[in-house]
Amino acid sequence: MKNLLFLLLIVSLSSCTLGRFVFFNVADINDHKKFPKRALQKSEIPFRFVVDTAGRFPAELTLGEDKVVPFGQFLEDNKTVAFMIIQDDTIQYEQYFDKYDTSSIVPSFSMAKSITSILVGCAVDDGLIESIQQPVTDYIPELKKNGFDSVTVEHLLQMTSGLNFNEGYFNPFGHAAKFYYGLNLRKAIKQLKLKQSPGKSFDYVSGNTQLLGLVLERALKDKTVTAYLQQKIWTPLQMEYDASWSIDKKKNGLEKTFCCVNARARDFAKIGRLYLNEGNWNGQQIVSKSWVEQSTKRDTTNGSWEGYQHQWWFPAEVATDGDYMAQGILGQFIYVNPKKKLIIVRLGKNYGDVNWGSFFVQIAAAYE
Repeated sequence: MKNLLFLLLIVSLSSCTLGRFVFFNVADINDHKKFPKRALQKSEIPFRFVVDTAGRFPAELTLGEDKVVPFGQFLEDNKTVAFMIIQDDTIQYEQYFDKYDTSSIVPSFSMAKSITSILVGCAVDDGLIESIQQPVTDYIPELKKNGFDSVTVEHLLQMTSGLNFNEGYFNPFGHAAKFYYGLNLRKAIKQLKLKQSPGKSFDYVSGNTQLLGLVLERALKDKTVTAYLQQKIWTPLQMEYDASWSIDKKKNGLEKTFCCVNARARDFAKIGRLYLNEGNWNGQQIVSKSWVEQSTKRDTTNGSWEGYQHQWWFPAEVATDGDYMAQGILGQFIYVNPKKKLIIVRLGKNYGDVNWGSFFVQIAAAYE
């Protein structure tokens, strides 16, 4: 009887946001298995990076004054499951840990924010979004009553919307948990409020990117955000593996654009290659060069923060080689260094004890 009551409790809890939070606990690297999703199809003729079997990479790392560890051991000790270094389209280093391999799916977490930004750029190029200066209420008119008339698409991209959003994933009653585990993102979006006027200051919250997701869906009209990703990126970039984008519910679901693209390390690296080549993929302009430039420059106007631009992060406060990166909550990264023609992908179970942005900059310094 006790077992039956426990089972009934779990079933009832799992039907609501709080129950899913309790049942699944906190975000982890297997979250791609937990939520409904829309499929992305691999290319029939996939693009593959050249592999240099004698690739250049740091053989050892010196930790402190006298501790030297092999490069792979350092990565594994710090909870890495996949690590790639690519220069000039050639894989210099590729290793997997803890039973992961080239075919292992890893959720992007907030790297999806950078992918969403690319899709916004594509929608602007395609004339589906007139301008990033448009108010979001042009696409989500139900937010007018909440005072969003002065919030633009650019404010969402820059995280300067003034959105009142609790980003704490460990609070089951916070916005982030509700968006991550909830079953109706559109309803949750309608309830959003502002805490201040837009354009005043930077505040990194996932609600901005989820709003971008609904803007995209409304702009696309008869096409899902996943279908647009397939059309604009997954197919043209000749992805090697099938992938998916998690949604809030099976029927008429909305993509979790603030997180949740589920793919493999090699295909994440191709997102980096696209931007490394200024939006061009083997002669085809996927997203305009101007959008890539705008998305990866440092900007401090209208409340913007110099460490973040259009859903991309800069790895150091001081500009170095024009490098930038996509970043996810458990230490998922796509790092791009245009000057060195370098891409680094790191996927992990958590951050370990490493400042990965600084680490990537140090690795890049070793390459000509």
